[in-house]
Amino acid sequence: MAQSVAPPTTGSTAVPAKLPIGAIAPWAVFFGVVMLVLLYFVGAEQGATSLVSGEGVHEWVHDARHLLGFPCH
Repeated sequence: MAQSVAPPTTGSTAVPAKLPIGAIAPWAVFFGVVMLVLLYFVGAEQGATSLVSGEGVHEWVHDARHLLGFPCH
């Protein structure tokens, strides 16, 4: 059996593109705020700290509370 070997390439190496922090920062802040709002609604939206009256939010996030380990009843 003959074995073949690929010849070495003599091209340039790939360089990753530089992404400035100024382009990432607004998106990072936006997603951070969204995550904090979601964490509030899943973890603390009930009882004395409730922003929305009624049990609607509690029912919508009930399973997520149990999945993440938050007590709810």
